[in-house]
Amino acid sequence: MEAVLALAIGILTASGLWLLFRPRTFQVVLGLSLLSYAVNLFILASGRLRSDAPPIVGKEGVDPALYADPVPQALVLTAIVISFATTALLLVVLLAARGITGTDHVDGEEDDR
Repeated sequence: MEAVLALAIGILTASGLWLLFRPRTFQVVLGLSLLSYAVNLFILASGRLRSDAPPIVGKEGVDPALYADPVPQALVLTAIVISFATTALLLVVLLAARGITGTDHVDGEEDDR
């Protein structure tokens, strides 16, 4: 399970960085989204990967290794909402910039290919 999650985080990070360095603004926005997904998975993995484990410790004196940590889960939930709003804002700015400049390149200039 840990190897699959580490591989997924690595693929999302590599794909996000590759798209982040592309010359078009929509690809940059997609790269930022993929990077935020990778960071969310990383934060979620820091709270222990356990299936069928209760998130909250009930009694005192219980072994905390048997339980999942609820703090990373709450942080990831908040980060998902914030990244969704940020992506929507970036897309609106992207459309406005394309309307003003007439191009969707990051530097505002088309290639002469």
